[in-house]
Amino acid sequence: MSEKAIAKKIQEVEVLTERMKSASSFVIVDYAGLTVEQVTKLRRELLDAGCELKVIKNNITKRAAQAAGFSELTEALSGPNAVAFGDSESVAAAKAVYDFAKENKELELKVGVVDGEYMNNEKIQTIATIPSREVLLTMFAAGLMQPIKEFAIAVDLVSQNLEGPSTEESPVE
Repeated sequence: MSEKAIAKKIQEVEVLTERMKSASSFVIVDYAGLTVEQVTKLRRELLDAGCELKVIKNNITKRAAQAAGFSELTEALSGPNAVAFGDSESVAAAKAVYDFAKENKELELKVGVVDGEYMNNEKIQTIATIPSREVLLTMFAAGLMQPIKEFAIAVDLVSQNLEGPSTEESPVE
């Protein structure tokens, strides 16, 4: 191999290492069996979620993963793989890939890293099923409002009982 080719590969490893370190999350997927149209659709869905999909040689990915401190990933790097990077929300890449894989059984979610922590397939799928931040905040707000609502209803019922029966319900004399 020429020195020029070696220098290019070293540079690719360095760039990917920095990308792995800077991403809030990334997942490795096996895309074997997907058509070009399906891969294009996956890329669009990832872009809509603030993520990107890169097809990178396994050898480059292995070296970058080791340099970034994620040597556990190297075991999953066989066959045709792609890496989905997420920058905006920690679970965005895993969620987008998981949702796409539900409709496209050929896509396999292998392993990933979320907030700097290595996650195997099982953990990644668990993370991917967690509702989005907005949904969780809505659920939290609803949980806070329920006791207040019940208290307001109770106070209203007590005040109605203290006032006695209303004039509409009073017996006719």
